[in-house]
Amino acid sequence: MSKTPVYVIANLLVKDPSTYREYEKGFFPILKRHEGTFLTYDDNALTFEGANPPKGRMIIFMFPSEANAKSWYKDPDYQALSEHRRDATKLEFLTMIHGLPPRS
Repeated sequence: MSKTPVYVIANLLVKDPSTYREYEKGFFPILKRHEGTFLTYDDNALTFEGANPPKGRMIIFMFPSEANAKSWYKDPDYQALSEHRRDATKLEFLTMIHGLPPRS
């Protein structure tokens, strides 16, 4: 598998803020365990061209490799925690994008 970084982009609409906060509390330790880095989120993304993405929260984080991202997502602790996200939000997408390989 690639050793290039990967970025995970999520778009979700928070329907139940208190349940979503339970998800957020547990999210960061699990992300760190898999060497993930939270980059940013935006509740008011601006689209310059094309169809607007669904309204809601856009979230971007990264991992040093595809293997790290996959192990994060498959982590039983994350899957158990993500039930809070599933209950509290309407998820539009959770997508992994490959970064550029290192230049030599």
